[in-house]
Amino acid sequence: MNAGITKRSVMIAGHRTSVSLEDPFWAALRQIAEDRGQSVQALIGAIDAGRDGQNLSSAIRVFVLAAFRSANP
Repeated sequence: MNAGITKRSVMIAGHRTSVSLEDPFWAALRQIAEDRGQSVQALIGAIDAGRDGQNLSSAIRVFVLAAFRSANP
C-alpha cells in the first residue's frame, strides 16, 4: 500500500489552510463525506470546528479512525 502524503488546500471558515494527509486518509475522508452527502471541504470544516486546539491533520486522522471503528465494531 502506497501511503504517500498529499498536501491539499482547503477553505475553512473563510480562510485557506493546507492539510497534509496520507493518501489512504484522503480516500477514507472522501468516502465518509460521500456517505454523508457532504463535500470533503464541508466535512473538514466540521472536524475543524470540533477539534479543540488539536492539529487539524491529526484531528482528521482521529475522526476517520473513529468513523471506521463505529462502522465496524
